[in-house]
Amino acid sequence: MKELIAHNLEDIPFVAKVLLEQLGNRKVVAFYAEMGSGKTTLITAVLRAMGIENLEGSPTYSLVNSYDSPYFGEVMHFDVYRLNSLDEALDAGIEELLYSGAHCFVEWAEIVEPLLPEDVMTVRIQVNESGERVVQID
Repeated sequence: MKELIAHNLEDIPFVAKVLLEQLGNRKVVAFYAEMGSGKTTLITAVLRAMGIENLEGSPTYSLVNSYDSPYFGEVMHFDVYRLNSLDEALDAGIEELLYSGAHCFVEWAEIVEPLLPEDVMTVRIQVNESGERVVQID
């Protein structure tokens, strides 16, 4: 496990770079964190590090935004916060997308945990007393 501390927003691109370095051959990254802790901000930085310029923000209402990275191919950003059950995730086709071969970054991963592949990378973000983001990458 790797632990990084983002003291401020200027540190987020460095954290994103380290996350990509740790990814290896894995395709799915599950993000666990409280509301407002910086999941979308970190994923946006990762997408930028992947060479994606035209970002759409969090796909809270559409569930998934799809991008084409010049370096990584197809990349998907999931925000499954609005799903109420695993059945809703299955009905929305989340499982097929997670196993499509695209790189997938999943916010609120606990909702779709049973669908995640065995080799999923886990990222946990916590806000400490100083307001810094403590990012744990497994």
